[in-house]
Amino acid sequence: MAQREFPHPERERSEPSKDAGSSSGASVDGPAVAKADRAARVWQGALPGSIPIGSAAHKALFCRMLLDTFNPYKPAIIDWPALSEAERARLVSLPIWDIAVATEGKAKLRVLSYGARVEDPLLAEAIRLNGFEEGRHKDVLANLVAAYGIVLGEEPPYLTPRDAEWAFMVTGFSECIDSFFAFGLFEAARLSGYFPPELVDTFEPVMQEECRHILFFVNWVAWHRRNLSWWRKPVFAARVFAVWAFLVWERVQTARSVGGGNNFTMTGHESMGIDLDAARLMRLCLAENDRRLKGYDSRLLRPTVMPRLVRLALRFMRKSAAAPGPAAAGAE
Repeated sequence: MAQREFPHPERERSEPSKDAGSSSGASVDGPAVAKADRAARVWQGALPGSIPIGSAAHKALFCRMLLDTFNPYKPAIIDWPALSEAERARLVSLPIWDIAVATEGKAKLRVLSYGARVEDPLLAEAIRLNGFEEGRHKDVLANLVAAYGIVLGEEPPYLTPRDAEWAFMVTGFSECIDSFFAFGLFEAARLSGYFPPELVDTFEPVMQEECRHILFFVNWVAWHRRNLSWWRKPVFAARVFAVWAFLVWERVQTARSVGGGNNFTMTGHESMGIDLDAARLMRLCLAENDRRLKGYDSRLLRPTVMPRLVRLALRFMRKSAAAPGPAAAGAE
């Protein structure tokens, strides 16, 4: 089977196309962009009926979801909107750009490294697309910081992982955490007017791609687990637990070393000066997570860890708020 070729960033710079370009729509065919944007958000599998988790039909469903919803926008010809000095200062002040660029660079290499060892043609094609999109996110960020004069530090070296499956799982579960909070923060920034609407609209396709990535990943985890031999399933479960433990440790270490910069997904509203308490932010994250996932085939599994943890936290917060204080308790 011939491998599917995805657009290449260097070819994008030399051969801009008006059919699938700027996400802001300023220099491209508006109807074509709108059509591609909707196709990336609303998708239903062709096979009817229920689909058992772990079956060949399940694999086809989550792979085709990713492939069929590909949005062919091109970072090289995004028409970045002009910002006022105040708007640009707010953008430059966010403590995320170095980490964001490096994260996407590592994600691309990790995803493609795992895809290179996958023998199933359809699954390998979907993972290659995932890796391409991670690299495209890095290009979007690089072009954004160049457009607005944001100075980055030197990028770290991107090393091919020795354990490709471990690296793929670290990237996937990390995106499940970060994207959940990023959805809410992005919407908070939109509602508050912290960023101009044109900039929000320009960056929107990247956010939706992260939604597709985590949807693909959690279904891959379930499919992969079901298809392991009985003696490998406990090993895989242990690796999943180890990845979560590693991600918690990694975030604590990074937050200590850079003064909390890597905790932006959970405290970014404070950096952006948005008046939003923790409970409201959590509810906004839940609502945005549900909204972004709603358009895809309901037979696909959805990420559950972060929504469950946040709903549990909200339940405890409500109980704490309803409990009587010391003075009230003593008066009874």
